[in-house]
Parts: sequence; structure tokens; C-alpha cells
Amino acid sequence: MPQTQPTSNRLPRAPIGLLLVPAHTHRPRQHSGATLPDWYGIHPQHVAHLIARYTRDGDTVLDLDAHPTIAAAARHLHRRTAVRHTQREAPSVPDEPHIASDAPSAGLVVATLPRLDVDSRDTPALSHAIDVWRAYLRPGGYLLTLLTAGPGTGTIGHRSSIIAAARAAGLVYHQHIPALLAPLPEAEPRTGLDAASRPPLLDGKHVRAHRDLLAFASTTPEATDA
Repeated sequence: MPQTQPTSNRLPRAPIGLLLVPAHTHRPRQHSGATLPDWYGIHPQHVAHLIARYTRDGDTVLDLDAHPTIAAAARHLHRRTAVRHTQREAPSVPDEPHIASDAPSAGLVVATLPRLDVDSRDTPALSHAIDVWRAYLRPGGYLLTLLTAGPGTGTIGHRSSIIAAARAAGLVYHQHIPALLAPLPEAEPRTGLDAASRPPLLDGKHVRAHRDLLAFASTTPEATDA
């Protein structure tokens, strides 16, 4: 008799996206005329795409690192930018909107990991930090984490720890997006007749080829569309 009910209790896998290095050389500029920098290797065009994907018109984008490219992309898409503070802290930039720790109003919170004030190897401590960030989100909002290089953090182990910590904080693992830092080769090196060149090294280590983006939803996305 065929099985009509799934027998596995494992959570469904989050979909995977991929950000390729843009083929064009155009780079948007700030009001001062200077070109916008990459967001830890990610092109400003992709930053704007991510904000458009995870927010809606008029949403507030809270970037914990206050990166200029995040702010510029948010303003371009008619989103509001904000910096965080607690009731005990005075606003550091009076002209910027501020989000208090007890006001869940952001459509998107952006954070890089690891952080100096969070031990990414300590899952309970990481979960506590993510729970604080979750409190800033409106219902249906998203937390977007970018995994950068850090001491003692292997790529796969680090990613798994963050997913576990976010789930423990009550967030739904929504999507994994590898972002390439270098263009793909025109042809698969292993299919050529010539000997494949070795990957580039930096201080004896392989040069990082991509960064991982992990998106988490504050509630089940389908429920927010109802």
C-alpha cells in the first residue's frame, strides 16, 4: 500500500538563490558623487534587489552596521532607514530615525555575522542576540544575515549554528543565498584539455569565492499574505 503521509519529521529545506557578479561595470553613486562601495563584496545592485525582495513600499530597513550602501538602496526604493537604540542610549545621529528596543516596526533587519559583541560559537548567546533583533521586526518582517569571515568560524558549521540559533529565537528559516565574489569561468575548467589552474591563494589559504546570506521570517510568509 502506498504511503499517504510523510514519514520524516525533518523540517523542509529552505530554497536556495544565487547572486552572480554583474557583467556590467556600472556602479551607482552617492549624492556626493562618490561611487557606492560593495557591501562586503556584494554589488550595490544586488543589495537593492535584496531589499526590494524582503520589504514593501514604505517599510523601515534597520541595518545594525549602518552601511552606506544599505542606506542608499533603501532610500532609492522608497524605504526608510533607521538605526537602533535602547531607552538608555542617546541617539548618535539626530537626523536619522531611531527604533527603540520595545518598538517592533522594521520590515527588514540586516546584520553581519560574526560580530564582536556576539560569540557565534555559543548557540544560546547567538540565539539571545537574534531574539533581540527579532523584537524589532513587524509581523511578516525578515532578518537578513550576511556571513563574513571570522576567527574560529568554519563556513558550514557557522551557517548551521546561525540557523539553529534563529529557529530557537522563534524565526522561520526562509532562504539561503550564496553571493559570488568573482565571475564564473566561461567554461568548466575540468572539461578542458589543458591542465586546470589552481585556485588563487592568499596567505596560503584559498581566496573566498562567495559569501552566504541567510534570510529568516518573523512569521510564516504565507500567513502574512492572507
